[in-house]
Amino acid sequence: MKKSLTIIGLAAAMIFSGQIQAQNTDIYKNIEFKMPQVAETSFAANTVSITQYGGIAGGNVKNTEAFRKAIEDLSKKGGGKLVVPRGMWLTGPIELKSNINLHVEEGAFIIFSKDKEDYPLVDVSFEGLNTIRCQSPISAKNASNIAITGKGVIDGSGDAWRAIKKSKVAESEWKGIVSSGGILSSDGKTWYPSESYKKGFESSSSFNVPDKISKDDLKTVKDFLRPVMVSLVGCDKVLLDGPTFQNSPAWNLHPLMCTNVILRNLTVRNPWFSQNGDGVDLESCKNVLIYDNTFDVGDDAICIKSGKNEDGRKRNMPTENVIIKNNVVYHGHGGFVVGSEMSGGARNIHVSDCTFIGTDIGLRFKTTRGRGGIVENIYIKNIDMINIPTQTIGFNMFYEGASPVLEEGQKKEGNKAPEKVYPVTEETPVFRNIYFKNINAVHSYEAITLFGLAEMNLKNIVIEDSQFDTKRALTIVDADGIQLKNVRMKYSEGTGATVYNSKNINLSTVKFETQNKSVIKVLGNKTGSVLLPKEIAHDKMAVSIGPEVAKNSVK
Repeated sequence: MKKSLTIIGLAAAMIFSGQIQAQNTDIYKNIEFKMPQVAETSFAANTVSITQYGGIAGGNVKNTEAFRKAIEDLSKKGGGKLVVPRGMWLTGPIELKSNINLHVEEGAFIIFSKDKEDYPLVDVSFEGLNTIRCQSPISAKNASNIAITGKGVIDGSGDAWRAIKKSKVAESEWKGIVSSGGILSSDGKTWYPSESYKKGFESSSSFNVPDKISKDDLKTVKDFLRPVMVSLVGCDKVLLDGPTFQNSPAWNLHPLMCTNVILRNLTVRNPWFSQNGDGVDLESCKNVLIYDNTFDVGDDAICIKSGKNEDGRKRNMPTENVIIKNNVVYHGHGGFVVGSEMSGGARNIHVSDCTFIGTDIGLRFKTTRGRGGIVENIYIKNIDMINIPTQTIGFNMFYEGASPVLEEGQKKEGNKAPEKVYPVTEETPVFRNIYFKNINAVHSYEAITLFGLAEMNLKNIVIEDSQFDTKRALTIVDADGIQLKNVRMKYSEGTGATVYNSKNINLSTVKFETQNKSVIKVLGNKTGSVLLPKEIAHDKMAVSIGPEVAKNSVK
């Protein structure tokens, strides 16, 4: 009988192993570039519980020391699984070491301390810049073979860190927030969690880095220096599989300069109004799988980065060899995003079979002069979108940090190219060779906007076998080599397409559908070689060509 049970067990193990192998094989199916197999984690058989090291559930006792001791002891044994059982576990920062699998069981709830003194100031990279911020709730540096697994919940207590704008919450919520403590801005429209936070905000000329005070004074604005929740720097063989990550102080998940990264079966949540509440920011990483996840966040959901301006160019580490499949995004400033901190470049990225539901922008590409970096060889297909309040596909080379859906008092980003002529330098960003196929959008505001730079056009953007049911259709500015093949655009407002200072534009197989007269505008003295649909090209009432456009360049 014992022998029979052993055989059955071996058979089951073989079947399970086969399922895993089949799943992994499928992830690499139909990838357009040479993608290496991502090395996966493997742990020693050692298993310990946080309770063995004095861990106390209930949410009232900090378990920081218990986590530290457990990880240190497990590391000395050669690594293994640290189990966090059902219950509420309050703690300060957790630092992972090589060969550790932090396993958060179903029903377990890790909640990080709201006491800022638990998070010392450390050297980090945030928003692409080398800077100083508070230590992350979960971190690892130069570790190998690490994981966070299980079906539990990990909460970063971000509500204790973030400012809140009055315009983003209901009046009853606002009254509750103000009565909880903290301090208001001078105009009464923003709530800060403390005077320290307010001072930090007022000491920053740009975004989140206090550049108006000295390094020695950063401790006086510590509350403002919100950390990312999970910071993984220079790590190899990383697995995040199963947990819910929520309520992060700033970005939620931030793999930086890591290799062989797998993110799967995750739920990543933040309040919709959470400033910098990104889902995952994959920065200067190589060989990555992101699949079967759900995002509902306050900023960009799945974001590709590689450093900002000079700091990013000096690092010179592109994000490359990435597969993103089978993800769902609800709220977010972008579903899949590249930039704007992409100064080290990005290449060889595959995105497919994703659904965006009410995401501010669907597929978002953003940068600006000063960044530099080359973004190329991006392949996106089988994307379904609904209720997108701005663009379903948007390229913006003039990004200045504005949200896609403008907030109270926020200025609209300028998309009109200035008359000044800029030279091409290492600070000039390049976006080229980006392919879209089978993109489907309904009940959304705008189908496609492609805004390049006069000195560095968007190059070789192909969109095929796609359909868009939106209010507005298509705008192309400063682009070269744009092809829309077998694309249907059903729209209700504005023109069918506006083409400005762009060349080698092929719209010949686009089907424009509208109750109004479909009109295409072709403008700019740099415009040339524009192919229009035959049923429109010879209709003088349907095509408006600027007098500055060279004769016979529009057909």
